[in-house]
Amino acid sequence: MIRKAVLDDIDLIEDTYNEHFKYEIEHEAYTVFKKGVYPTRADAERAINLKTMFVYEENRSIGGSIIIDKVQPTEYADIPWKGNFSKDEVMVIHLLMVRPSMSGKGIATLLIGYAVELAKTYNCKTLRLDTGSQNIPAVSLYKKNGFEIVASAPKKVGDVIAHKNHLYLERVL
Repeated sequence: MIRKAVLDDIDLIEDTYNEHFKYEIEHEAYTVFKKGVYPTRADAERAINLKTMFVYEENRSIGGSIIIDKVQPTEYADIPWKGNFSKDEVMVIHLLMVRPSMSGKGIATLLIGYAVELAKTYNCKTLRLDTGSQNIPAVSLYKKNGFEIVASAPKKVGDVIAHKNHLYLERVL
């Protein structure tokens, strides 16, 4: 079940982040995320308070989370997006995280589908996101879900982690 996150979820969300960091230490790291830098408990709390975080819950466990809103990061102004949409017509996926121990169950696809439907309820015409070019699983996932790469440019991930080869993707709804 996907639902809006609440503050009572914060420990489980943080645990998901920590499981991700541990997994990337033990296996190949695809993200540029850094423990204690981004994403953090404070990032999740902020999103919960803004009512922009949603979670996938299964058997009282958080299998994944997504932060979605209409705030485009500063770097987005320089990207040659596919359509000339007003800011009110754009929804942005800021962070999609699936607990590594629950990967392979289609949770990320469900969360993306939820984001698409949420964007439509807000009368948005497009859904945008960005990810590292080295994050091959994420790039593949987004392409499979109808996103197209529109640019590659630098970005500060979470406004704190500099990354040179970042991909900007868009799905026109």
